[in-house]
Amino acid sequence: MVEINSRKAAVIGCGFVGSASAFALMESGLFSEMVLIDANRDKAEGEALDISHGLPFARPMQIYAGDYKDISDAAVIVVTAGAGQKPGETRLDLVKKNVGIFKSVIPEISKVNKEGIMLIVANPVDILTYAAKKLSGYPENRVFGSGTTLDTARFKYLLSEHLEVDSRSIHAFIIGEHGDSEIAAWSSANVSGIPINSFCEMRGYFEHEESMKRIAEDVKNSAYRIIEKKGATYYGIAMSVRKICEAIVRDEKTILPVSSIQHDNHGISGISISMPAIIGKNGVEGSVPISLNDAEEAALRESAKTLKKVIDEVFDD
Repeated sequence: MVEINSRKAAVIGCGFVGSASAFALMESGLFSEMVLIDANRDKAEGEALDISHGLPFARPMQIYAGDYKDISDAAVIVVTAGAGQKPGETRLDLVKKNVGIFKSVIPEISKVNKEGIMLIVANPVDILTYAAKKLSGYPENRVFGSGTTLDTARFKYLLSEHLEVDSRSIHAFIIGEHGDSEIAAWSSANVSGIPINSFCEMRGYFEHEESMKRIAEDVKNSAYRIIEKKGATYYGIAMSVRKICEAIVRDEKTILPVSSIQHDNHGISGISISMPAIIGKNGVEGSVPISLNDAEEAALRESAKTLKKVIDEVFDD
């Protein structure tokens, strides 16, 4: 058995998200070695060279394009490989296409690497996390998706702009599907322990329902707005990948809303969906209970039902 190198990462897929993630990981100083893999070998080599040229201003590191055999000892394997949605293409079409890509990629990873942690970033992330678990044979704690980590960051950012307070002092989650059925968990949101509505009133905001609806919609539509303006989103998710990798490599036990297989969590089982979880050196090390009101509970179950329907249409068993 190959011994895992805790300072080595692999990025599978060198499109916008993969290359931005590789750049963020280089800047983080977490790893001393990183291998990039892409179906287009020249693309991987170009990204590796480009990122490497910034190393004199960062920390010593080996960054190179490689093949699957080069990831046998990688501690974290970030999977961004997947196709984007084309005009006129349904979400189900995209799901089927990307599950097809995963059927060729994931077995290649698990063939050479048995002990690493697989972080799924490709979309639709919840479905593809489920697919990766099914195709890899990895234990559930070691294959999970970035989920609503970015949505939660967007939520905190928008709240911080609204309230004029440091986003790091805001404790709030977006849960459920990373997509249109995501849920803003307002009932548990707080600013340094002060319930969100109380803090809003301290800042002179009293139209709670109106503000909550607007901010939740802005979070949900953030990606659409960015794609409309620049064609793709990649910096925010790259920072999310960096944060998740920090939690793993440093064994931080950080609580993040990642997408993982659920077991009777708010009545949800057998699908991958985003809920707060403790992230450390073993991957997902435990789920964190979150208080939800009745409307949020209902919305979460509806989100789960949406995902279950897609899984049933894509997978035979």
